Amino acid sequence: MSSAAPRLLTFADLEALGDDVSAEILGGTLVYKASPSGEHADAQAALAAFLRPAFHRKSGQGGPGGWWILTECDIELGVHEVYRPDICGWRRERVPERPTGRPVRARPDWVCEILSSSNAATDQVDKFRIYASSGVPHYWIADPERKILTVYRLEQSECVGALQAKHGETVNAPPFEAVALRAGLLFGEDPD
Repeated sequence: MSSAAPRLLTFADLEALGDDVSAEILGGTLVYKASPSGEHADAQAALAAFLRPAFHRKSGQGGPGGWWILTECDIELGVHEVYRPDICGWRRERVPERPTGRPVRARPDWVCEILSSSNAATDQVDKFRIYASSGVPHYWIADPERKILTVYRLEQSECVGALQAKHGETVNAPPFEAVALRAGLLFGEDPD
């Protein structure tokens, strides 16, 4: 007796859950996202506050601009792959108009996931692989518990470590190396 393979989910299934449900589709399977902790929310807000002035315009304030930087939007990387990264960005030279709609179907040029205990394995393994195979050139993982930022870049279809930084260090992290980032800002350090 054979059993039928489970049906692979799509964005339509995610949309049917309603706007107030925080979930993603990974490999055709529904994965719920946990409510963010204070540390997670602070890291997300701090990184967005750092990036948007310098990069989110055609010409930035204190940086080169040239990016669209968005938080918590659904990104469809494939029919059965719909993610909601904590923060993501698109180079304006590649995507001249601000990404819109739900889901956004333009592949991001940069994604940052902020780890929570409930999603660490998904972000560090499953999403890591799909972002690479989908051609996302830059992937950051911020770990508020360990206070470590890990930066990856895509080289010849493989994600390779570009750098790691811990609380107390300042780095020029690709693709935003034009402006130095104090890693501690992501982990509760007060800005000057």
